[in-house]
Amino acid sequence: MSTLISPVTGTALQDVRLASAAEADAAIEAAHAAFPAWRAVSPGDRARLLRRFAAVVDEHLEELAQLEVRNAGHTVGNARWEAGNVRDVLNYFSGSPERLSGRQIPVAGGLDVTFYEPLGVVGVIVPWNFPMPIAGWGFAPALAAGNTVVLKPAEVTPLTAIRLGELALEAGLPEGVFTVIPGKGSVVGQRFVGHPAVRKICFTGSTAVGKQIMAGAADQLKRVTLELGGKSANIVFDDVDLEAAAAAAPGAAFDNAGQDCCARSRVLVQASVYERFLGHLETAVSAIAVRDPADATSDMGPLISSGQLAAVRRYSDAADIAVRGSVPTDDPLSSGFWHPPMVALPRSPRDPVWTEEIFGPVLSVLPFTDEADAIRLANDTEYGLSGSIFTRDVGRALRVARAVEAGNLSVNSHSSVRYWTPFGGFKQSGIGRELGPDAPHSFTDVKNVFLSSE
Repeated sequence: MSTLISPVTGTALQDVRLASAAEADAAIEAAHAAFPAWRAVSPGDRARLLRRFAAVVDEHLEELAQLEVRNAGHTVGNARWEAGNVRDVLNYFSGSPERLSGRQIPVAGGLDVTFYEPLGVVGVIVPWNFPMPIAGWGFAPALAAGNTVVLKPAEVTPLTAIRLGELALEAGLPEGVFTVIPGKGSVVGQRFVGHPAVRKICFTGSTAVGKQIMAGAADQLKRVTLELGGKSANIVFDDVDLEAAAAAAPGAAFDNAGQDCCARSRVLVQASVYERFLGHLETAVSAIAVRDPADATSDMGPLISSGQLAAVRRYSDAADIAVRGSVPTDDPLSSGFWHPPMVALPRSPRDPVWTEEIFGPVLSVLPFTDEADAIRLANDTEYGLSGSIFTRDVGRALRVARAVEAGNLSVNSHSSVRYWTPFGGFKQSGIGRELGPDAPHSFTDVKNVFLSSE
């Protein structure tokens, strides 16, 4: 049994039973048993079931959002968007079963065709920072491609995943097709790696754990999609509206209290406008409303746990802080896991606050000299997940976008993730791509069939 702790108040929320290794095996074996019938469901019927699942999620959006506010401390505005994203992702991939087309390849002496065959059981391991959308990014395309799914939510944020599992059954998905099983990574996650019926693992989390999963999966040649850490750059050139660029920077760094792999936590500003940008940034950060996430006017909630709060404080206490926001001090919020939004000025590009993924509301700012220097500093990291480029020069935007080593870049905005475009990282930010029109393909094997005309 695990006691969930509210990040908002620091008090006990409820108890959740964690599965044993034997129970994890039973869930995997039930998914394996359900696979032949699910893959045999006609494309049109599978699409209708996924659309029905989306409709049932839509009927429970507010319930799901309020669960996430309580369990994960997300602002209610964010939580409503996240529940809506699950609905939208299901609707989007409900179009896949009828469009998962192979090819006819010209050959002599017969007909050659390819098929996309589902893999079997897919294990989806979901992190605590975005429990709902990241779950949907894994299970929706996997189900659409004809696989069955066993999903392990993070130990500290299982409530919305558990509810989504119930809603799937309510929508009419057969037993065993989509199963949610709360448990420890060292128990349930390890069974995903070790059990031979699991043919693919989707994992979002730390780079260190992702490497362990990849190494373990190699023994059975399991497929993996890994979305891991990030230390993304926001590059601001001197030809932009500085006030607007500074106003946009906090949202890109402090969304979900900075607990975001895509957070633009490194801001690179052209030296000629560096001081002016800092002035505008101070105004923007000081205006961030850090309050009860259930309040619709809240811009930022608490960190997920006391351990995460302590980890972030180790970075902020050792850094040179130029701007410091505020946190709630009134009861009962005073016992929650709150950290103010901060702007740090690194002493050098080797400063830990600049190089390491903090996963908290600490934004670092450094100046650069020219385009080449900006690219060098942006790429001087082991990560490569996302990033932003602010410039009015279209040629420069294209040059820098091609040169920055990251999987998801936006120009004059901070958009990274749309469910209809691919998402994933370079370098140690991960392997594979989620979302977009090709996502179901990653849950299939290509089968080639030659029919002789002789």
